[in-house]
Amino acid sequence: MKKTMIHRAKREMVLEFDGTYRSLFLLDPDVVFLNHGSFGACPVKVFEAYQYWQLALERQPVAFITSELSQHLNRSRASLAGLIGASQEDVLFVPNATHGVNQVVRSLDFSFGDEILTTDQEYGACENVLRYVCNQKGAVLRRQGVPLPSVDSTEWIEAFWSGVTERTKLIFLSHLTSSTAQRFPIKEVCRRARAAGILTLIDGAHAPGQIDLDLEELGSDFYAGNCHKWLMAPKGSGFLHVRREHQMRIEPLIVGWGLSGIPEFETGSPFIDHNQWLGTDDFSSYVAVADAIDFQREYGWNSVRIACSHLLNETLDVIRQLTGREDMISVQDRGQLQMGVAELPLLKDIKNFKRQLLADYQIEVPLVEWNGRHFLRVSVQGYNTRNDMVRLVRALEELLPGSTSEGS
Repeated sequence: MKKTMIHRAKREMVLEFDGTYRSLFLLDPDVVFLNHGSFGACPVKVFEAYQYWQLALERQPVAFITSELSQHLNRSRASLAGLIGASQEDVLFVPNATHGVNQVVRSLDFSFGDEILTTDQEYGACENVLRYVCNQKGAVLRRQGVPLPSVDSTEWIEAFWSGVTERTKLIFLSHLTSSTAQRFPIKEVCRRARAAGILTLIDGAHAPGQIDLDLEELGSDFYAGNCHKWLMAPKGSGFLHVRREHQMRIEPLIVGWGLSGIPEFETGSPFIDHNQWLGTDDFSSYVAVADAIDFQREYGWNSVRIACSHLLNETLDVIRQLTGREDMISVQDRGQLQMGVAELPLLKDIKNFKRQLLADYQIEVPLVEWNGRHFLRVSVQGYNTRNDMVRLVRALEELLPGSTSEGS
């Protein structure tokens, strides 16, 4: 890429990302961190709240767990439920979305020959549990190919639905995919599946805090999400939402005090009681979810999110000019998502390319190999600056096959 393109990139990225929000985070200032999507990054204020709850636990463990913890968890669950458009009684805290997916899939009753339908763009850990249960029960996992980049929702649904058979018992889909950063038309699929008597399980790992959620309106039977990613809560905080009519089908992965009817631990919801109290644990990350939500409201994070999305779009457009590859972001998602992919030319050694970006340019960004194609997945969060984006573009200019180093 020519030096003039670098300058044009600076002019096009008109949003003022001057590092104002960088001081709110604990990230290493020497690293350009463009991988919020993998594990998130917790703001200082939220991390301090998390440590406050841990200290409260250690100062008086008995009083905190038996007398105070339930009310703190209820407060945090109510805050989360309000954010995601759900009833508090239908939301269970879990360590992460993968845990929630495990709990649902391993609770459902599959028979020999039953089918689980998913796509070829799902998160590997979740696909592993689908395959594990299928192997145990004699069920069949069907991976339906869907268009990339995503197309009109009607066309997408028809492509996906062609994989449905009379044996389809469960549909498993990502709300936002990890490998390809695509948003799937979940609401329409859930509506069609309900009419056909097929259960739906949605992996919402990347959704909370990145897109607005209304789970009641969305209509999935089961929805597992993360709070530690885009909601920026501490690690080890996620949730499982289950429609009321299915809650008694969910079996606790660990049977603990929740089945004893101990008043101190009762919430009035058997779904929550049976699955929440798994033995002595540090629930601080769950309690701090409310603090993370408060942080985002205090700093007007919806506006930050939109600004990040625009900066992401600008950056990916410049990378696309460099590579000559097609746009991977749908029109409806422009200005909405903070994570996107740019397709790269096939690299000789994709792992070494990633190592070079970190070692030589101090850029932490994931590279994805999917169906014989290579992608760069870029996340933009409030701590990123416009200069971070230009630095990434310069590194790609120098490292990509066929590029020149005139802009370095």
